[in-house]
Amino acid sequence: MLVSDFDYFLPRELIAQQPLAGRDDSRMMVVRRKEGRILHSRFKDFPSFFERGDVLVLNNTRVLPARVWGQCEGKEIEFLLLGEKDRGTWEVICRPAKRVRVGSEISFSGDQVGRVIGQGTEGKRFITFLKPGVRKWIRQEGYPPLPPYIKRTRQDPAWRSRDLERYQTIYARREGAIAAPTAGLHFTPRILGEVRKKGIENHFISLRVGLATFQPVRVDRVEDHAMLEETYSIGRTAAESINEAKRQMRPVTAVGTTVVRTLEGAWAQGGIRSGARATSLFIYPGYEFRVVDRLLTNFHLPRSTLLMMVAAFAGTGLIKKAYEEAVREKYRFYSYGDCMLIV
Repeated sequence: MLVSDFDYFLPRELIAQQPLAGRDDSRMMVVRRKEGRILHSRFKDFPSFFERGDVLVLNNTRVLPARVWGQCEGKEIEFLLLGEKDRGTWEVICRPAKRVRVGSEISFSGDQVGRVIGQGTEGKRFITFLKPGVRKWIRQEGYPPLPPYIKRTRQDPAWRSRDLERYQTIYARREGAIAAPTAGLHFTPRILGEVRKKGIENHFISLRVGLATFQPVRVDRVEDHAMLEETYSIGRTAAESINEAKRQMRPVTAVGTTVVRTLEGAWAQGGIRSGARATSLFIYPGYEFRVVDRLLTNFHLPRSTLLMMVAAFAGTGLIKKAYEEAVREKYRFYSYGDCMLIV
């Protein structure tokens, strides 16, 4: 299977640069797999597609404002803080990386200082921060780690505060992600209230979105791509409720590809396992889904593992048709864009 099979044309103007005024103002394409039909709706109508007893699973990971800038050898360097490896030592990606050498000291805003103690591949470095309270400093000084297709400048004083709020789900709790589970960005308290009022079960899992979710595919054959690991946790109550729904043949809906990866990765011996683990599961066409029956997702980049997962769920031909129609109908794409409900 070729990676080029998952390419498509997208006009640049359809890449959403700003969130809509209301989180639930987005359009929602509805893809009915059995009939091969494509319908057009609004996210405000999301609860109407579900019945009492259905199960909705959401990812409550919280995005860390992990984008910071520092001075190294008189030059400004951009850093993306990937995660804390040891107390005070973080793995980072830096651009441009060639100036950031082992032994270099980095001066950051907010009076923080870091020392480079190690070097990894593809621009990665290991930095030990010399002053305490690193996470507090990140929250005070960091910027949202928006994807590169969303253009921002630090000269715009409003963008940091605006994106700190909107590039975060309203139910975000467990901090540590470096990207938002974007399918969840559409939810509002009103929508969640309607879901619960209808008797739809909702449960939260946590997958800390990391590099694996958006790592580029650099091979020609899909089967040759190796996914990086991401960590997740599933509580006992959520696992038991999802397992009971599967036994009773009640549909389980994943809000986002990160939830799909978590639930399918946690399936073993006929059930979901609770607890904290890691998964490197790569889902592409031919995969047999064991847990997820429905999927709410945004529109994904060409040649991405997320598009491959959606194609595995709905069928490659139907997804190609849906994306072509989304372009014709001028849907908004990617993180701040519109969404697709696959049933």
